[in-house]
Amino acid sequence: MLKADLHTHTYFSPDSLTSPEKYVQACVNRSVNCVAVTDHNAIGGALAIEKLASFKVIIGEEVGSSEGEIIGLFLQEEVPAGLSPEETVRRIKEQGGLVCVPHPFDRLRGTRLAEAALMRILPQVEIIEALNARTTRRRDNEHAARFAEEHGLAMSAGSDAHTARELGRASVEMPDFEGPREFLQALKQGRIVGRLSSPLVHLSSRWAWLRRRLGWRPAG
Repeated sequence: MLKADLHTHTYFSPDSLTSPEKYVQACVNRSVNCVAVTDHNAIGGALAIEKLASFKVIIGEEVGSSEGEIIGLFLQEEVPAGLSPEETVRRIKEQGGLVCVPHPFDRLRGTRLAEAALMRILPQVEIIEALNARTTRRRDNEHAARFAEEHGLAMSAGSDAHTARELGRASVEMPDFEGPREFLQALKQGRIVGRLSSPLVHLSSRWAWLRRRLGWRPAG
C-alpha cells in the first residue's frame, strides 16, 4: 500500500520554505512513498522532486483561477493563473490530467474556489479534497467529505505542507497505480488518515512571503 500525501508545496510556491532536498528527505523519514507536488501556479518544484525522489511523484499544480484554487494532477505543463474556472479545467483536461478541488469549504481560506464556480465545473471534477491538514475547522473537512459522497466523487487527503515538518500529516493509504485512470480507481479504494496541523504553521507561510518580498528566490 502507498502512503500518499496528495497536496504539498516546495519553495517554488512563494509561501513555502521547503527545498526539494529537504522535501525528499522528510518523505523518506516518514515513509511517505507517494506525493502530489502542487505548488502555486508552478510545476518547477514537482519536476525537481521527481528527479530526486525514489518514490512515486505526481506532477501537480494548485492553480489560482479567477474564482479560486483548483488542483490539476498528472500535468505535463503549467496552467496559467487567472483564467476562469472553466478554462482552467479545460487546460488540465487537455493534458490528460485530473481535476481536484482543494479545501472547498474552508471558511477561513480566502483562496478557496467559490461555491458557485464549484457547482459550474462539478461535472468535470474527479476528486474532492476531504482532509486538508491546514484547514483550521474540522467540520469544514467533514463538509467536504459529505459533499464528495453525495456526488459520487473520489476523496483525497493532503498535508498542504509548506514546511518539511508538515509532510505526511494527512494522507491516503491506497493501492499502487500507473497513470491517472488507475490512480483514480486506487484512490476510491483508499483510506484517509491523518490529523490537523497547528494553526501556527501559517506563520511559516508569512515568513516565506516576507523573504520573497525581500528578494529571495529559489535556485533553479
